[in-house]
Amino acid sequence: MNARPDDIEDSSAPLIEHLAELRTRILYSLGAFVVAMVICFTVWNPIFNFLTHPICEALADRQQDCGLVLIKLQEGFFVAVRISVLGGFALAFPVIAYQMWRFVAPGLYRSEKQAFLPFILASPAMFIAGAAFAYYIVLPIAFDFFLNFQQNFGGDPTTGTVGEDAPAGIVFQGSMEQYLSLTTSFVMAFGICFQLPVLLTLMGKAGLITSRGLAGMRRYAIVLILVVAALVTPPDVMSQLILFSAIYPLYEVSILLIRRIEKQREAQMRADGTWIDEEEDEDSTKA
Repeated sequence: MNARPDDIEDSSAPLIEHLAELRTRILYSLGAFVVAMVICFTVWNPIFNFLTHPICEALADRQQDCGLVLIKLQEGFFVAVRISVLGGFALAFPVIAYQMWRFVAPGLYRSEKQAFLPFILASPAMFIAGAAFAYYIVLPIAFDFFLNFQQNFGGDPTTGTVGEDAPAGIVFQGSMEQYLSLTTSFVMAFGICFQLPVLLTLMGKAGLITSRGLAGMRRYAIVLILVVAALVTPPDVMSQLILFSAIYPLYEVSILLIRRIEKQREAQMRADGTWIDEEEDEDSTKA
């Protein structure tokens, strides 16, 4: 069936025009990223203070002062740069996503645009949900677990003095850069892994996978999720189990979403008279 003229936009421009369009979109995206990075650099300190709330609350529960140290002279500057880069990308992401959409949209059918657009909107929403889950739930649990390895029995927790029963005082004095690295690792890992339903549902929408196939791959999915959790989280079992406990339910949700899409597709094809029942087709083949 030939596409109607109004179904797809004119995309017969020469290759050089497509490359010029791509260059323009990249320049707009880079410009937005640089501007957003500069903005975040001017407010890196409040952003870092916000990121320290989980560790400060965990230390406050132990009646310890919240303080991080600079191990290297240039450490504070690199922390500011890292916050600027991450914050700049997050702030500029809507502009970057829009520029990507403007580049690929002319080559899509209208039905494809309508199907693809919800996933573009769902992706940042799921990333924010994963990052919030890591910040408000996972980090307090993880930091409380890590701080249990301090040895300060009988001493003053506010000054770090050692009691008589403790042969050595082990008190948390975290590096500013290492703390930021650990915190952002948690946030990024959960934000990325929360993209699983979006990715699987998009693949199901495209017909690349089925709900029956995903359900049959559960045992392999469990192993794969555990491996991913071991790779993207700090090397402790607790963090990996928390990530697994958050991601595996999303796998099951993906199966339900794909099953719903399949039912909608079947209903539409039955209404159009193009549905072929696989079981009936197999029976007729055997006969």
